Amino acid sequence: SCLYGSRLRIKNLGFISINCIKLKFRIAAVQAESASEDGMILESKCPEDTFQIGMRLGKLAEAGDVYTLTGDLGVGKTVFTKGFAKGLGIEESVNSPTFTILQIYEGGRLPLYHFDVYRIGSVEEMEETGFEEYIMGDGVSLIEWADLIEEILPRKRTRVLIEKDLEKGFDYRRITVELTGEQTAGIRHVPGQ
Repeated sequence: SCLYGSRLRIKNLGFISINCIKLKFRIAAVQAESASEDGMILESKCPEDTFQIGMRLGKLAEAGDVYTLTGDLGVGKTVFTKGFAKGLGIEESVNSPTFTILQIYEGGRLPLYHFDVYRIGSVEEMEETGFEEYIMGDGVSLIEWADLIEEILPRKRTRVLIEKDLEKGFDYRRITVELTGEQTAGIRHVPGQ
């Protein structure tokens, strides 16, 4: 069944039930399968869960944050992004910018710079979009297929990997959230909102 749950496994502490947690540098979790100093694994049992996980992260995002989003075709990257945008307060319809590379949404508390680099031919092509100006800007950058431009990504970013596990069901997704760069200096969980 599809339930937006609230279970989190923290290292050796076993499972604890909470409504929402915050981790250093604005990471939120629901139904975490595991957590470490550098990140966590979340479970989504349906598209609504994936949307909600994205929304929680969007609510906690801050200006200048960079999120990289990877996963196979059809795994739910756009559903996650729609939730993320909702968490930023963006009411505008969010679509994958596959043919435009960049879609900008400014109707929320922060601008969202939504990149889809699936069709990028080279890193130079990314630079022509003004990529560096956006990721250093006042908004939040979310980059789909980020593994294709790894060499120009900032060291300090939040990686989100969405994977299917058909053994756990057709709609099941494992969502791994990892902090890189300076952010990995010790994630701690903080109960409450």
